[in-house]
Amino acid sequence: MSKRTMSDEHREALSVGRARGRAVRNYLEALESHRPKRGRRRTPETMRARITEIDNEMGTATPMQRLHLTQEKMDLAAKIEAAETTVNISALEDEFVDVAGAYGESNGISYAAWRAVGVPAAILKRAGVSRST
Repeated sequence: MSKRTMSDEHREALSVGRARGRAVRNYLEALESHRPKRGRRRTPETMRARITEIDNEMGTATPMQRLHLTQEKMDLAAKIEAAETTVNISALEDEFVDVAGAYGESNGISYAAWRAVGVPAAILKRAGVSRST
């Protein structure tokens, strides 16, 4: 049996598809993580204050309370780190704009689907994705 080989054009097409998919995924994930959440926003300062309160409560807490306080402290530390980590959304946005039209066309993604997952209309316009797609 002979081994099948891919043509250089096919390899290039696969590479381009992966790059487009990566740009779209990175942008959508950034949108998702920066979407405003309902309720009161917690600042890193208020979370640090709560961690201080937790540390004070640990001395008198029962083992079960200590377990829950420890988990809350770990969750708050992760939220502080996430809040203080900045994502350059404009760079991801520019990459998305460069590939969204071609990606949507090759994968059958409609304008309405892009909007339903939170992509702003202005970004789709920049990407050349029209309402008729």
